[in-house]
Amino acid sequence: MDGAALHRLLPLPIVRGRGAAMCRMHEPWNETMLDGLRRASTNWLGKTILTIVFGFLIVSFMIWGIGDIFRGIGVSNVAEVGSTTISTAEYRAAYQTQITNLQRQARRAITNDQARAYGIDQQVLGRMVSEAALDQKVRSFNLAISDETIARLILEDPVFRGGDGKFDRLRFDDLMRNNGYSEMSFVREQRRNYLRRDVVEAISGNVPVPLVLQEAIHHYAAETRAIEFIILPESAAGTIAEPTDADLKTWFEIRMASWRVPEYRKVVTLTVTPNSIADESKVSEADARAQYERVKGERYGTSETRTVAQLVFPSDEAAKAAREKIEKGTSFLDVAKEQGRSEADVTLGNVARTDILDPAVAETAFTIPAGQVSQPVKGRFGAVIVRVDSIFPGNVRPFEEVAADIKREIAVTRARAQVQQIHDAVEDERASGKILADAAKKSGINVKLIEWIDATGLDKNGQRVSMQDTESVLRAAFASDIGVDNEAVNTPDNGYVWFEILATEPARDRKLDEVKNEVINAWREDETRRALTSKAIDLVKAMDAGETIEAVAKANGNLTVESANDIRRGGAPGLQQNLVAQVFNLAVGRAGSAAGAGVSRIIFKINDAIVPSFELESEQVQSIGRQLAESAGQDLLVQYIAKLQSDLGVKINGAALNLAVGGGDGY
Repeated sequence: MDGAALHRLLPLPIVRGRGAAMCRMHEPWNETMLDGLRRASTNWLGKTILTIVFGFLIVSFMIWGIGDIFRGIGVSNVAEVGSTTISTAEYRAAYQTQITNLQRQARRAITNDQARAYGIDQQVLGRMVSEAALDQKVRSFNLAISDETIARLILEDPVFRGGDGKFDRLRFDDLMRNNGYSEMSFVREQRRNYLRRDVVEAISGNVPVPLVLQEAIHHYAAETRAIEFIILPESAAGTIAEPTDADLKTWFEIRMASWRVPEYRKVVTLTVTPNSIADESKVSEADARAQYERVKGERYGTSETRTVAQLVFPSDEAAKAAREKIEKGTSFLDVAKEQGRSEADVTLGNVARTDILDPAVAETAFTIPAGQVSQPVKGRFGAVIVRVDSIFPGNVRPFEEVAADIKREIAVTRARAQVQQIHDAVEDERASGKILADAAKKSGINVKLIEWIDATGLDKNGQRVSMQDTESVLRAAFASDIGVDNEAVNTPDNGYVWFEILATEPARDRKLDEVKNEVINAWREDETRRALTSKAIDLVKAMDAGETIEAVAKANGNLTVESANDIRRGGAPGLQQNLVAQVFNLAVGRAGSAAGAGVSRIIFKINDAIVPSFELESEQVQSIGRQLAESAGQDLLVQYIAKLQSDLGVKINGAALNLAVGGGDGY
């Protein structure tokens, strides 16, 4: 199915890919050139000139470039998998798409050398080789998928759903554009993906898992423990003597990095995003109401639904004949039975208008009254007769309740186009040598001055600085310098943040005199923690030797003995995870200790451990089984693909691969 076919199935017009748009840009020039050559070759003078020109080109190739042309034949494919070839162009496109996606996620540029160091080139090649092997297996099975099915699967894909849970055409178009797909290429790729999935599920689905393995994992995950514990407070450490100057200096020098002043930068930013420039006051009441009418059933309430049945006929004549039978008293269901169809075959159920893929059928089904059978309608797959059994009206929130939200959405949508215009205007101004503040004036947008900020987003007072897409902007800002002409940072909502570095304050180590009071307090905490740890070790030994936890609590200031039950390895309410880990590191009846809040120390004893019975029908055991089956299926699939590649034979052209990723004579 091509893009035009999908256009007939999806609800809005096709937006072609960037590649197609670029081709169309060059079409007039190409046609003009070819027309000129055709006209020139119709007379003897033109033929003579063309002969001389092409003769010169041929000689030039022989002298300068023909060797490279023939050498290129050997590197036109990066791999062969059985009878399938992976061309250099296909691999390069997939490789660049992967790098682009990673750059978008990381919010920074990834060089070709970095990509190869990360192994991205090998990852892409491995994926394409595996897909090529699976595609050949699909063809050997003669698997296919209908146009209607592929359209339905795309419409139902959660990736393309908007905030209302329905297929969002704008989101679909944005994802196609951002990932370098045309609609045609995306549908083609999805068709292959779904067919591969059929083979994958046949290989890796429903893998049996040994019961002994399920039981072992169930026991590990379901075991619970019960403990009693006391908390040694700071006071239990006794008196901590003041440090000498020499001790404090030594302690500080070892930990000097903890008091290091970070690097600060003074930054000017300019933010242009759809949300930042959207102006809902410019959205008219009429535009908002029109949008409301389009989406109110899907987004602001319950859509009208109808119980619908349909009969599809191969020709208009057959449909008319069936309709005449119904007029004469034959029931809709009897006509269906004459075609060999049951009631389940012709009933669509209780559906909303958007649930019916065929627009002509949807229009008819939501136009005729309840209890009526329509005249024949020309549908996508033939002539159709529609019956409506019942109608359930929708319940929609009034326009006044949602008007502000709708206007905001419209304003943001309109602002998307303005963002690129502002971006181009700002870049033009910057290209002429203007600083960011002056470049922004023409677009009427103010820059923001951030006096001082460190790489974590804090100012000199330790307060968080408000900034759009803070992490990405800071990463770029601290990789730049004063006077550098920086690229704008892309934001997740397809906007831009420009920045300029005005000044820097380098990081430095503080001297002890600057932070002496803070250092003394930290030293005292460290010594207290050390004393409590030493005391906890002695108390644990005493409890393991037979002393009760109640006696230990009484001897150390009448501490409160607390208890905790149903502790699992995954955690327990009110208990720190380091304590939980220690509880499961020891046997029942043993004592132990763990760090508590602040400088405190927790002393505990394990009183009991309970392993619930292994009930095969329980939800927990069933969940473990599903996870193990999925893991085993993945392992089996990896082995199957490896065997499939071995049977088909895989040849990798190292020279072509190196060329495709920019090595050697790369691009």
